Amino acid sequence: MDIAFILDPIASLKAYKDSSIAMMREAAARGHRVSGFEAGALVWKDGEVQADAVELAVSSDDAAWYRVTGTSTGPLTRFDAVLMRKDPPFDLQYIYATYLLELAEAAGLRVINRPRSLRDFNEKLSIARFPAFTAPTIVTSREDEIRAFLATHGEIVVKPLDGMGGSSIFRLRTGDPNVGVILETITEHEQRTVMAQRYIPDIAKGDKRILLIDGKPAPYALARIPKAGESRGNLAAGGTGVAQPLSPRDREIAEGVGPVVAAHGLTIVGLDVIGDYLTEVNVTSPTCMREILDQTGFSVAGMVLDAVEHAST
Repeated sequence: MDIAFILDPIASLKAYKDSSIAMMREAAARGHRVSGFEAGALVWKDGEVQADAVELAVSSDDAAWYRVTGTSTGPLTRFDAVLMRKDPPFDLQYIYATYLLELAEAAGLRVINRPRSLRDFNEKLSIARFPAFTAPTIVTSREDEIRAFLATHGEIVVKPLDGMGGSSIFRLRTGDPNVGVILETITEHEQRTVMAQRYIPDIAKGDKRILLIDGKPAPYALARIPKAGESRGNLAAGGTGVAQPLSPRDREIAEGVGPVVAAHGLTIVGLDVIGDYLTEVNVTSPTCMREILDQTGFSVAGMVLDAVEHAST
């Protein structure tokens, strides 16, 4: 198979932790041809979506994990599958890329994850589709609503709907003298919609990343333990990842969400679970595959390639 990955600049990727590289290595190990390009390479002309791509030889050496072996140009349909792995921000440029990928999909290309569903499943707001698994939550731009929610629960977190890596997440307590300025800042004086959730003390045990591949959960989650003095477990915020088997509640959540996301063409999904509660549904470029592989020997990337190969048969 010819498999292409839409990536952030290839030279910027960190082989020791990047899930896209784990998938490229798995693809290469199975004898598939691997190419890569950035979203900015997408072009619609002559009635089709095209892109210039670099052809890659991929190795297991983290210090020199790839070598460019050639280039190709032409319609995206020259590939058997294209995996959209660009990191957020989920801005207008990202949305335009999904429109172009949707045109290529209509021409017969297999795009992972489905472009329309990348737009439809906001990574924060999508938990509203699964209320049985969520902690008390509100979504609003109104400061009075958030203040009332804080008064009810005593301690909450507030976060933007378009953040990643734990950025701009605030923990608020009743009586905190900074509540006003934090709410003014995060809502941009009530011009920006945000999410507020009841604080879940189990964050001290880790913000668990559960990976769903074609709707089925990997057997291990990565619990991202906050560093001392932090309430965010994100690895980008200094958290430590600890792989662990799924708990019965983890599996219940995964089995409840899995069929829904798979039905929407979301092949690679990362659920964030704190304690017993689903807090996010990550669909753009879910990570943690490498950490799970290193600690358990289980290849989530192998599950991805199984799904890609199965779809092509």
